[in-house]
Amino acid sequence: MPKRKKVKKVKKTKKLKKTKFKGSPISSAKSVQNKNSVPGPDEKPEIKKIKKQPTEKRIYNLKDFVVYPKHGVGKITAIEKAKIGDIDIQFYKILVEKEKLTLTVPINQQSKLRPISSINQINKCVSILKTKPKIKRTMWSRRAQEYDQKINSGKIYELAEVVKDLNKNTDIIADQSYSERQLFEKAYERLKSEFEAVLKTSPEEVQKKMDKALGRTNISESTE
Repeated sequence: MPKRKKVKKVKKTKKLKKTKFKGSPISSAKSVQNKNSVPGPDEKPEIKKIKKQPTEKRIYNLKDFVVYPKHGVGKITAIEKAKIGDIDIQFYKILVEKEKLTLTVPINQQSKLRPISSINQINKCVSILKTKPKIKRTMWSRRAQEYDQKINSGKIYELAEVVKDLNKNTDIIADQSYSERQLFEKAYERLKSEFEAVLKTSPEEVQKKMDKALGRTNISESTE
């Protein structure tokens, strides 16, 4: 009888299935954590609210002077309450004497209001008025738009720059176009009213101070 050859049994090893990861294991783990992580409270709106609180909740008193950018200096004549639906609203009554206008501004929507300038800011404005005017070589329509935006910005330094740039050191109407003269007078009166409120002097004294800085002393003397 021939001898049977012994067949060696080969043990089959189970092949492990390779799991495919998109990207590195660390990045995939982070993405899983981010997906599973519970989003916290809305932090951005809270930060914005905190930043707005000082301006939105600033309290002014009766007879305080404030500046409303589009209308200039006004005086708080009353602090009143009104009920709209179920909501109680408190608001300021502001008289803008130059324009014979009374504004109603809710206390919780007063971000556009600002207090009148300090004496240091007024002195800086006088320094601006003494400098040479900067006239850009662009079309007047574009410059007029820029001047108008500066006047209505509510920023006193920008207001002083408009007065300085449009000042002609003369009172002759022919030396200025109608639109130039209108913008100059608007900016001049806005600045003058804030000077009066801060310095607490007569309009005549304020005009002398401004005209002296602008080099318009001859004009102010001739109007007396």
